[in-house]
Amino acid sequence: MKIYLNGNMVNREDAKVSVFDHGFLYGDGVFEGIRSYNGRIWKLEEHVKRLYASAHTILLQIGMSQREMIDAVAATVRGNNLHDAYIRLVVSRGEGDLGLDPRKCSKPNIIIIADKIVLYPQELYEKGIQVVTVPTRRNLPEALNAQVKSLNYLNNILAKIEATNAHAQEALMLSSDGYVAECTGENVFFVREGQLVTSPVHLGVLKGITATAVMDMARARGVDVVDQTFTRYDLWNADEAFLTGTAAEIVPVVMVDGRQVGSGTPGELTRKLREDFKTLTQSEGYPIYEVSKQ
Repeated sequence: MKIYLNGNMVNREDAKVSVFDHGFLYGDGVFEGIRSYNGRIWKLEEHVKRLYASAHTILLQIGMSQREMIDAVAATVRGNNLHDAYIRLVVSRGEGDLGLDPRKCSKPNIIIIADKIVLYPQELYEKGIQVVTVPTRRNLPEALNAQVKSLNYLNNILAKIEATNAHAQEALMLSSDGYVAECTGENVFFVREGQLVTSPVHLGVLKGITATAVMDMARARGVDVVDQTFTRYDLWNADEAFLTGTAAEIVPVVMVDGRQVGSGTPGELTRKLREDFKTLTQSEGYPIYEVSKQ
């Protein structure tokens, strides 16, 4: 495996950063997870744009243009001879000292990893997953805005631990006011009476790139799509539900907090959107970044 590290392609065992890197010491940095399908990187421009917005928000100067970053991501995928891959793009604050002051970090570390990922077994995409509400609440947006994909993911990890302890595949995280926010790495959707509903970003929800594409696909099918606050009651009594994310794609939810959702099997709209999504990501005409085959 070849890793992109600060402008160079290095072997995995040589991809090293200092223990004084503030990404390691304090989670001070940003990242994106990206997918490639059939030799094309899906929504690369959108992911890179969001990465730079996250970096700008925390006053992290990346030091290369968005076009240069796009080229670097594509080069990393090509360098590993991958056509279907998961790509992790990381920009840390860089090496500093043991203090918090980011001004002590003179140069960021830019890392790109291209590999395979399997988030859920195929069986769960066909039969659906169980989700459980966890005690850990979603970070207050006034404390750490969810639009910043920071390297500090402890809020999500604690929720994931609680879901695992409850023998569920995913954790449902609530806002401080008790509304449904998101899962540990996915946006939450439910269907009721033909309407598709998801949580608004002001609750501390990441505006997901996959979620946005799914909403566009649903609207193209004539479905009414809204983002509004809702509670667990709404999920418990939904006709169907699913999660979306770059790694997860679209995964059906058939049980929430021990309560069966709808028929207890993946719903009709969920199945249709999964089909649309597969077609979309494999389409030669879709406006995504081309990775030439070698």
